Amino acid sequence: VLGACGCVLLLIFFGPCLYSIWGWGYLFDGGGIAARNGVPVVPGSPQGFTDVQAASKVATEIGFPLLLKAAGGGGGRGMRIAASMDEFGALFAQASAEAAAAFGNPEIYLERFFQKVRHIEIQVFGDKHGNAVHLWERDCSIQRRHQKLVEEAPSPVLPAEVRREMAEAALALIRNLKYEGAGTIEFIFDPGSGRWYFIEMNTRIQVEHPVTEEIFGVDLVAEQFRVAAGEPISFGQPAPPNGRCAIEFRINAEDPRNDFRPSPGVVSSWSPPSGQGIRLDSHVYASYSVPPYYDSLLGKLIISGDSRKEVLRTSASALARFRVSGVHTTIPFHTRLLDCERFIDGTAHTRWVEQEMPI
Repeated sequence: VLGACGCVLLLIFFGPCLYSIWGWGYLFDGGGIAARNGVPVVPGSPQGFTDVQAASKVATEIGFPLLLKAAGGGGGRGMRIAASMDEFGALFAQASAEAAAAFGNPEIYLERFFQKVRHIEIQVFGDKHGNAVHLWERDCSIQRRHQKLVEEAPSPVLPAEVRREMAEAALALIRNLKYEGAGTIEFIFDPGSGRWYFIEMNTRIQVEHPVTEEIFGVDLVAEQFRVAAGEPISFGQPAPPNGRCAIEFRINAEDPRNDFRPSPGVVSSWSPPSGQGIRLDSHVYASYSVPPYYDSLLGKLIISGDSRKEVLRTSASALARFRVSGVHTTIPFHTRLLDCERFIDGTAHTRWVEQEMPI
């Protein structure tokens, strides 16, 4: 099942619960709650703004560069980076208009922007019986315009002590909130300083949840049904992965050689790879028509194995055997990525694809 389907299930079963705590919407930006629970947070505004004048005063206090971020949703929509006050007003207007069009909410949060960080998220789960677990982290640093392209678990660069601290902070947060269901606590990690900060919580299952499933052998979507039915979480706190690795490649109907331009049309042939350690979550088939109106995700290729080296090797073979015609896809991008030293050695950051990667 694609992540979007998991999201629908979560809203059906947990929507009223989420509404009572945070308001309807899938994104919970709980910096204040996180700070009260002792979790380091990115310096930012305590609330969102619709008025640029009021926002400008707070922007000066926080300092530049600033990330302008939609309050009503994510996925890169309603987000801009302002380097100085000179461009703040115009970018605020753009972000607010985009947020209103995408989410029906023009409100914009302000956060201090860090130039070269890793995006780390902790998968969490809670139930009505007071049980709470985390399933360690996923690294989602390979992005373009704030849209994730590749996710993996565990992070190839996170020190063991930081991994433990992040996981414990995420777990403490959902316990104090008495949170029920699947969720993700998201952080940024600065490898240079070793510091990390809470940025937001997604109160739903995410597209990249299969890498966690492959590492720990759990079905997170099925677990949502059990918890929604009032049952306790069916597994205990997992130990760290201990070498096992999984990487997810998002196969999108986009042309990476043409600035990732969307590529709607009819899929004339669809021949995905199969074999040991290869999983594909997709709804696509030969003759499927890719519409221009929705997310361009065609499928998720998830590769798992007992080491990152093994997974990278299997990934290269699987991508080479993945045949699609009729529309452009991101398969060539992923193939190129596997040859990049910055990806292999884990030194890429969230803006590396846009700024440095040779496409």
